[in-house]
Amino acid sequence: MTPTAASAEPAAARPTRRQALAHGTAATLAAARALAPALFAGCSLGIPPRARTVPVGLLHSQTGPLAISATSLRDAQIFACEEINAAGGVLGRTIDITAPDPKSRLDLFQRRAKALLDAGSVAVFGCWTSSSRKAVVPLFEERDRLLYYAVQYEGNESSRNVVYGGMVPNQQIVPALDWLVGPEGGNRRKIYLLGSDYIYPRTAHYVAKRYLATKGLKPVGEAYHPIGHSDFTAEVKRISASGADCVLNTINGDSNVGFFAALAAARIDPVKTPVLSTSIGEDELRSLLPDQVRGHYAASCYFQSLPTEANRRWIGDFRREFGFDRMTGDPMEPGYCLVHLWKKAAEKAGSFETAAIRQVLAEGLEFAGPGGLVRLDPATQHCHHWFRLGRIRPDRQFDIVQESSAPIPPDPYPEFAFPGWKCDWTKGGLERGPEVTIDG
Repeated sequence: MTPTAASAEPAAARPTRRQALAHGTAATLAAARALAPALFAGCSLGIPPRARTVPVGLLHSQTGPLAISATSLRDAQIFACEEINAAGGVLGRTIDITAPDPKSRLDLFQRRAKALLDAGSVAVFGCWTSSSRKAVVPLFEERDRLLYYAVQYEGNESSRNVVYGGMVPNQQIVPALDWLVGPEGGNRRKIYLLGSDYIYPRTAHYVAKRYLATKGLKPVGEAYHPIGHSDFTAEVKRISASGADCVLNTINGDSNVGFFAALAAARIDPVKTPVLSTSIGEDELRSLLPDQVRGHYAASCYFQSLPTEANRRWIGDFRREFGFDRMTGDPMEPGYCLVHLWKKAAEKAGSFETAAIRQVLAEGLEFAGPGGLVRLDPATQHCHHWFRLGRIRPDRQFDIVQESSAPIPPDPYPEFAFPGWKCDWTKGGLERGPEVTIDG
């Protein structure tokens, strides 16, 4: 495998946000709709020079196995748009959101993305799995529009038409493995790799195996199951039989419900055999029984329990809008930050056009997010991220047990896994090395 590179409607006719969500579109704040006409042209994107709104697309599954995670990412980005609208919009325009449901289906991601671009969306924020992202990237490259992707992923990709807001392995999996095999994590030596059967888990495991090899280690087992798989009884027996002293879990979606239920039924002790997950946060924990997950771990850039005033304020504001039972987590926080980074880019460029936005991206951007300062790397169009490791508490929150000393710069092509591969969009783009085979 080779590494790869809304139409406006009268304000009176618009539904409320709650009504709009049920139909797949989000209404903007009423106060923001009264903004004066914009002074900036965007005709090449189909926006009339004096339009009062700017169309933006959200592409997140609201049904199907990925809805357990993707729906809250959608809500965090709706919240960011509403917050921006309440403060005056972008370039004098109110953000007008369209949020169709791809239903966790790759074919619908392609169709919904095309519909959003056909309708004039100047930016699209979306996709959860790497499979869904890769399904739509060619369309964004063909149309020369920008996709803003918020979820942690496997790296091994560079597209000038994607702004990557989530962690890559050198920011998440590598420091997680360092912790596991170090004294703080119990000097683990028998790591079992378990994931959903698609691009992210297989490539992430490839990176993990190559990194473990630099330490003279290799996994005691490796397995994959389809997204939506629910019966992990036999898999847990294989984990026990392997003698594993920890599990690196890259399962996505509601399959985690079945996995942790099987672990609990087999009385797997999280002290002796902890599970460290890369795709579980506070929002997913709402669907998992506390007795089945407490004591296990997750690697992330953000946790709701982060004790800062900026984070507490963000949580309070989000809950006042979406309900006081709601949780925040990763990738909700990176997704929220991406919307604000796009706003800053558009205002600095004085335009919504891709070429103008891309010029600003090449200069670098920063945003003070709830989890700390977020900085976009001009070379890779990926974000710097804090590494944080959390242990699951009985109240479905995390105790942060490990944190990097500073945000970690992104490296989509770590040398130990992809020798010779580099990307720097400020110096010509992708530099190719030898082809690699993603085994697993």
